[in-house]
Amino acid sequence: MNEKANTLIKEKPLTIFITGGTSGIGYEAVLKLISLGHNIILPCKNISRANEVLSNIFNQSPVKLSNKGEVYTPIMDLSDLKSIDSLCAELKIKCVNIDVLILNAGLQYTGSKKPRMSMQGIELTFAVNHLSHFYLTQKILPLIDKKNDPKIIITSSEVHNPNSGGGKVGAKASLGNLKGLEFGAGFEMIDGNKFNADKAYKDSKLCNILFARKLSDILVSKKLSIPVIAWAPGLVISRDNQGFFRYSRKYNELGQILFAFLARDILRITTSNKNAGLLLSNLACLCIYRIPGFNYYSNKIISLGKFIFEKTDISNDAQRGDLADNLWDLSQSLIDKIHR
Repeated sequence: MNEKANTLIKEKPLTIFITGGTSGIGYEAVLKLISLGHNIILPCKNISRANEVLSNIFNQSPVKLSNKGEVYTPIMDLSDLKSIDSLCAELKIKCVNIDVLILNAGLQYTGSKKPRMSMQGIELTFAVNHLSHFYLTQKILPLIDKKNDPKIIITSSEVHNPNSGGGKVGAKASLGNLKGLEFGAGFEMIDGNKFNADKAYKDSKLCNILFARKLSDILVSKKLSIPVIAWAPGLVISRDNQGFFRYSRKYNELGQILFAFLARDILRITTSNKNAGLLLSNLACLCIYRIPGFNYYSNKIISLGKFIFEKTDISNDAQRGDLADNLWDLSQSLIDKIHR
């Protein structure tokens, strides 16, 4: 790897749109990107959250304010497709050009026995982790600056793969014949079966990769040179009450505390929000990740406390073109029904 290819792109500040940037991995990536002088569009669920995040960024940023990139915190709720419509309309009026789109938001509420629903009556894990990002991408794509080495980055997980360490534990990712999506709004699981919160998350991460592959194929067919990157950050468990497991803790707080202590402090098989956030900022900025088409990277543990970030194979189901096609078509059909 030559030195030039590994340098950060500093000649021109990038405009980066990121979901899930108010906490955890996304927040750490935002801090790093701002410190490099890049401008961030950071949607927040409500005004209160936006003010809190801006205050945190101001207080925690590692560089002086004069050297930072700008941060714009519009309101957008990924559990509501109408909220996505509103923000995208606002960005279009403002003639915003986006260089990098990062679809990082992820929701898990393992431990819940009952499904939660989005504003449109769709199971919340699928709605936030896949369908809203699917819809948002279509809305944002016309705003992406095709001349400034754009990228689309999607945060997935190794649990999409039933043969991975995390994927083997509990129910395994499997979309079946997508029977649930054929029902329209109100389904509990993508495969049409009874609700399982852990499997719902794993299935949504499989959807992320299938979506990324199909999106890449469409962009290539339109002769648009926009790399689509899916990646897995590894098991990330923070020491505060924020980050990825903040929803699951509500259903099994003691179990989550014990699991975190065992995985993070005894077995040392976890990484930190800061380290994973750095990986995400690198994906957005480093020239080595400009490879055309679809690519998948995973932060793999190689020994206790040590990881390697490298290009990795996706699961057998994630490689299925027919499954990617059907997921795309049924996702679009579901959105069309909602917007009637």
